[in-house]
Amino acid sequence: MEIEFQGAARTVTGSMHLLRAGNRTILLECGLFQGHRDEARRINSEFPFEADAIDAVVLSHAHIDHTGNLPGLVRKGYRGPVYCTKATEDLLGVMLRDSAFIQERDAEFINKKHRKKWLPPVTPLYTQEDVEETLPLLRGINYSTPFDVTEGISCRYEDAGHILGSASLMLTLRENGSTTKLAFTGDLGRFGLPILRDPVFIGNDADVLVTESTYGGRFHAPVEEMQNQLLEPILRAAERRGKIIIPGFSVGRTQEIVYTLHNLSVDGKIPYLPVFVDSPLSVNVTDVFRKHPECYDQEALAILHAPTNNDPFGFERLTYIRDVEHSKELNDRPGPFIVIAASGMCDNGRIVHHLANSIEDPRNMVIIAGYQAENTLGKKLVLRQPVVNIFGEPHELKAEVVVLNSFSGHADRNELLGYIGKFDKKKLKQIYIVHGDPDQSEKLAGGIQNLGFGEVHVPSRGDRASIH
Repeated sequence: MEIEFQGAARTVTGSMHLLRAGNRTILLECGLFQGHRDEARRINSEFPFEADAIDAVVLSHAHIDHTGNLPGLVRKGYRGPVYCTKATEDLLGVMLRDSAFIQERDAEFINKKHRKKWLPPVTPLYTQEDVEETLPLLRGINYSTPFDVTEGISCRYEDAGHILGSASLMLTLRENGSTTKLAFTGDLGRFGLPILRDPVFIGNDADVLVTESTYGGRFHAPVEEMQNQLLEPILRAAERRGKIIIPGFSVGRTQEIVYTLHNLSVDGKIPYLPVFVDSPLSVNVTDVFRKHPECYDQEALAILHAPTNNDPFGFERLTYIRDVEHSKELNDRPGPFIVIAASGMCDNGRIVHHLANSIEDPRNMVIIAGYQAENTLGKKLVLRQPVVNIFGEPHELKAEVVVLNSFSGHADRNELLGYIGKFDKKKLKQIYIVHGDPDQSEKLAGGIQNLGFGEVHVPSRGDRASIH
């Protein structure tokens, strides 16, 4: 048996791992690498394996850095099953279509530049047609229900508490009469986050563990501080009549922020302040959230079933925007108001336009409420670089930047170590740390060794390891 790490190894994007048992090969995740445009295009355009050599794909959750290259795999000829939870299946119908639209627009943008320089045209990574060929391959599975992935490999999903439909999973691999159990955390959520149920431990009978490490060396503020962390800067910006710009990941973060604003509004803690969710994808994803209350925690279910104010994703001052014209109208609208727009790392989408029109005014505020990868515009804002390039033009950063870490959908160091510490130290022989910047992965590795576990590895892209 063998595992091969082909993505999210010493980085946080492009999750992709090959598992081989007997004569079967499955792909665990099929994510898009995100970073510098040229590097991302090079990595995402070619797979380090033949598509028809894969027997099945198994996904942990719907985020694009874990699923976004599925249509690319299908474009290369893959036609096997793609297993995921039922909520993930519904989310991917929305998200992959949106991703294809971005790929097509991205190619158009590059080709405009290429024509001016007499360079050859580029093609999109994949198209809407590729997505429509991908979606029928999805196989939605319930939590806690074992299923056969392919001959000799079975799987069970448990709720990871990261986003709607996210899962940790236990794979049972059989080869030559021996059986190995491999646990994969996926992206592990936090206990006590609003809306979603808490993470469910996958079980302590694993022989091998593959774990994420996004915040393997960092600590989050307590979840209980979410409302106050959001409330205080909003009041400050509203007092100076500024615009409050919040980059939001369309799945998870946007809904959490809307939910928190809903509670602050109901409790009368914020003044009358218009809130705009300016993202067609976020609007569509929120509709999927409404379809899956089985993923909600007790607090969210109580709001859902309350006689009044029973939509946790809507309140009287909230407006969802789909069309571009209404989005552009926000540029000339005087503050104070809040706009939440995708993408969460500010690398594409409508948030880029709002930032271009807002960050040079000191009355305005940018609230960063999620992880920002290296080389993204969001990271440059977190670092408060005095001048940032947007659409190739320099913009002075005069707006106030507020970074909130209590809103993270990822477990922090203590939460990761608490989860991993539940495994049987005598049975768990091998641990592989993925989905983290090198410093975070190495710090988590040290913490795991301090717990008393033996074999801990931080693989690089392309590394292979025998599992037993």
